[in-house]
Amino acid sequence: MLFVIDVGNTNMVLGVFEQDVLKYEWRIKTDRYKTEDEYGMLVMSFFKHKGISFDDIDGVVISSVVPPIMYALEQMSRDYFGLEAYVIGKDDFSSILKMNYPTPNEIGADRVVNAVAAIEEYGTQPLIIIDFGTATTYCYINEKGEYCGGVITPGINVSMEALYSNASKLPKVEIEAPENVVGTSTVEAMQSGIYYGTIGMIDGLVNRMKEEVDGMPKVIATGGLSKLVAKDSVTIDVVNPHLTLKGLYIIYKMVNDL
Repeated sequence: MLFVIDVGNTNMVLGVFEQDVLKYEWRIKTDRYKTEDEYGMLVMSFFKHKGISFDDIDGVVISSVVPPIMYALEQMSRDYFGLEAYVIGKDDFSSILKMNYPTPNEIGADRVVNAVAAIEEYGTQPLIIIDFGTATTYCYINEKGEYCGGVITPGINVSMEALYSNASKLPKVEIEAPENVVGTSTVEAMQSGIYYGTIGMIDGLVNRMKEEVDGMPKVIATGGLSKLVAKDSVTIDVVNPHLTLKGLYIIYKMVNDL
């Protein structure tokens, strides 16, 4: 079994693969102040609930956009699994993904992992990958399977929090798809603005990206809110909520010649 960890700014997603099947998945808040023992005990409780032991795990792979958390997670892997974790980004990305990008050292590990997974799952063709996280990222892969660049915008939750935090009379609301664009209350108006505004931004950016690149890229959505947004987007072709975890599994196999 392979234990995979995807660390985002807001949430961490943990998964266990058996062969090429994602058997278990957990989502927790990212806490850069937790120690290796706190993370170890948390993982132990998840494993116990599913009947897994640390000895069942043959490898650990981590992708993180939060550098301060890495010591605790790498040490947890040593102390509780007896394994040295493979960390995406410690080595040159060029060994796992072809680059057509002038500053590859600036690319987040999550974007590299998504690109590797998308190429493996959908083949070498033009691709646009949209990942809904703390930031919403758009990555373009060309017909040669090369990472060429993309777009970064504030995530949906970040936009909502900014609106709530900076406008004293506006309430905090749940992110959901309202039936109508024209809201008949403050809550409905805010939900409409965030939801349909996000969809308009996505479709607008994707169409502009398509105007600049060759071919007709397949558009793949992933991340926590991908299913919600995709149903009203006219540019998203497929939703793959586990793309990042699959990418971690694929990269682990690549670097270990499995």
